[in-house]
Amino acid sequence: MNNIKEHMEVIGADGVHVGTVDRVEGKRIKLTKKDSGEGKHKGHHHFIELGLVAGVEGDKVRLSANADVAVTLEEEEKGGPA
Repeated sequence: MNNIKEHMEVIGADGVHVGTVDRVEGKRIKLTKKDSGEGKHKGHHHFIELGLVAGVEGDKVRLSANADVAVTLEEEEKGGPA
């Protein structure tokens, strides 16, 4: 997992874009805010568990799950008290 670098594209097993790496934090990949989705998810960092990573191919991080499944497994950044 040391091969995962900032700005790498994260793709599902099906080759579909999931997000862009902001950085690795602990056992998760933090995605950039620009890949945060729409609606209530917009503007939040999302995270992908490193356990979903199948491998690194060049400048892409390939997941073991298809993109539509990986997106449902994303975790949102937890904010502080409102």
